[in-house]
Amino acid sequence: MKKHSIKSKQNNSKNCVVCGIGNDLSLKARFYETENDELVALFTPQEHHQSYPNIMHGGMSSAILDEVIGRAIMSKYKDQVWGVTVELNLRYKKPVPLYKELKVVGRITKERGPIFEGTGEIFLPNGEVAVTATGKYLKMSIDKISPGEFSDSEWFLMEDESEVHTIDV
Repeated sequence: MKKHSIKSKQNNSKNCVVCGIGNDLSLKARFYETENDELVALFTPQEHHQSYPNIMHGGMSSAILDEVIGRAIMSKYKDQVWGVTVELNLRYKKPVPLYKELKVVGRITKERGPIFEGTGEIFLPNGEVAVTATGKYLKMSIDKISPGEFSDSEWFLMEDESEVHTIDV
């Protein structure tokens, strides 16, 4: 594992299944931009994210990896450019446990015109990689993605109880 310095925290939303604070079924993931232009997410899957007993559903692994890779573009463009999934491929290597804080790391690997590509991994508490993903995304502005106004009540910075300055991944 290596330490990553945090340069900024990304917003959460109200109802997203991955980061929604107002959604009882959400993973309630928190996202941090690092000094090396990667995006790290922290989350703790709960019983309602289960597939087999005490194992997170593979669809939830897909959702968090999709979100992390898709959000990685915001490290460069802030809220001006968002990622919309075109293609996502996963490899499941190990079961993902419930009730343990997990880390997900994503990054942009290629950017050409309106398309970008990225990779990501879910890390187990012992540092092993449980799931990997590669994806292709379309760059879009929020007004093209979401009809109506994307207001402060839908997209906001959630302050952590304790400030995070570094994350070991």
